[in-house]
Amino acid sequence: MSFSSSVKKELIDFENSRIDDEINYTQCCTHAQQYGLLLFCRGFSVSGINMQTENESIAKMYAKTIEQITGQIQPIKCSAAGKYSVSVQGEKKRKKVIEHFGYTGSEITLRINRANLLDECCYSAFLRGAFLACGTITSPKKEYHLEFVATHFNLCKDLMKVMEDMDLLPKYVMRKGNHITYFKDSESIEDVLTHMGAIFSSLELMEIKIYKDVRNKVNRRTNFENANLTKTVDAAFTQMQAIELIKKEKGMSYFPEELRELAVLRLDNPELSLRELGQMLSVPLSRSGVNHRLKKIIQMADDLKNSEQEKGE
Repeated sequence: MSFSSSVKKELIDFENSRIDDEINYTQCCTHAQQYGLLLFCRGFSVSGINMQTENESIAKMYAKTIEQITGQIQPIKCSAAGKYSVSVQGEKKRKKVIEHFGYTGSEITLRINRANLLDECCYSAFLRGAFLACGTITSPKKEYHLEFVATHFNLCKDLMKVMEDMDLLPKYVMRKGNHITYFKDSESIEDVLTHMGAIFSSLELMEIKIYKDVRNKVNRRTNFENANLTKTVDAAFTQMQAIELIKKEKGMSYFPEELRELAVLRLDNPELSLRELGQMLSVPLSRSGVNHRLKKIIQMADDLKNSEQEKGE
């Protein structure tokens, strides 16, 4: 499974897990997600409402949404190439769908109708639906790139404004007649994934980034033999992974005072040995003392991660 498919699976699972949440929250956010899903698929007008995807679960979600609005079951077709498609047949049914989201069918250009986003929580749900419809993300092992592809410029521009209202800073490019809203830096992509509800994918991206950063810094600043280099990278990676997780989820103030200084030093100096880190502390520590404190940090991160997984279940 590609990283992009894994993210979409997590987003679908996230929405399914909201079924038992408060009714008001579920209704407004489910509506916003359905709106994003339908609006950013191949067609959303009186002349044509349709979608095509390689993901069967997304096709089922789309068909179920249409059924809930029109009251009629929508067939899902699968091509020989493994692509799933859903089309709303009949102008009367198509008009019912677009009117459900506040359109008349006579609009000159397709724009986002903010009336479908009732509260701040709905923005994340809307973004989740849009990503399921037209979003992709490259494996962070290769590069950092997440994008939304829209066929209408004004729709793309409106999506960027929604993102900016969420304190996200997207970029724009036109490619092969399509309008692309994209992110290239890892921190922005982590934020987008978190907003949409893909928490574990965000943590996975962060882990990959930390490993790549540690490996690159160690390679640049050391000349150890390969075996020692790998051991140093792996140890520093584990420590920095734990520190970054706690920093992202709780902030640096979450660390006890005796661990905070060491955590900052480890982030800034991934290539240093435990003995060298101990010598840099305001109150110097032995190698074993530094190792003991770093183990405490790793245990804190493990406890925090286990807590997040229990909430997800």
